Amino acid sequence: MNLLKTYAPFRDFYEKSGGTAGEEEPAAKAAVASEATPEEQIEAAHSAIQVALKADLLLRVLAQSPAFFERLIVELLVAMGYGGSHDRAARSLGKSGDGGVDGVIDEDRLGLDRIYIQAKRYARHVSVGRPEMQAFVGSLVGLGATKGVFVTTSGFSAPATEYVRHIPQRVILIDGERLAELLVEHDVGVRVSHTISVKRMDEDFFVED
Repeated sequence: MNLLKTYAPFRDFYEKSGGTAGEEEPAAKAAVASEATPEEQIEAAHSAIQVALKADLLLRVLAQSPAFFERLIVELLVAMGYGGSHDRAARSLGKSGDGGVDGVIDEDRLGLDRIYIQAKRYARHVSVGRPEMQAFVGSLVGLGATKGVFVTTSGFSAPATEYVRHIPQRVILIDGERLAELLVEHDVGVRVSHTISVKRMDEDFFVED
């Protein structure tokens, strides 16, 4: 944390979020002492802000209602190119099938194939276990489906992950960390706050004929 606080963008974010700054060196002294280039310092600060943003996203998702979580998954899948349109995806999700399927969504805009969805809004310390995974896969078998996505705000136990590796169905596991990454990548629940343009000397401009 002391290293991260030497980067002004992260320090501003940390202080605004209610963190305790504590004792730290002045920014100017830290910049002189650092061996990193300005570009490297910007990249490091950006990475630190991204980590904090993803952690905050998961906390906010957990604080929302199950209905909000369902809408969030709809928004994300549509942003990723699934479901055709928001309205069509929203109608598909939420129509529960048998035993552990929360919804179905088109894999492509033409609806040539379908993906079945299971979403679990769990606290970070509660992992999705093998029994829940078996129930989901059993539903896929009963529906004659070959593809599924299991999304959770927490993680998956080792037995659950191992089980998925040895079944003929294609099941993608999205844990809390991956979910946060996808939300940031596809601009769902986030927006651009600042844009920094780094410019360099145009050497060709100064070359005389």
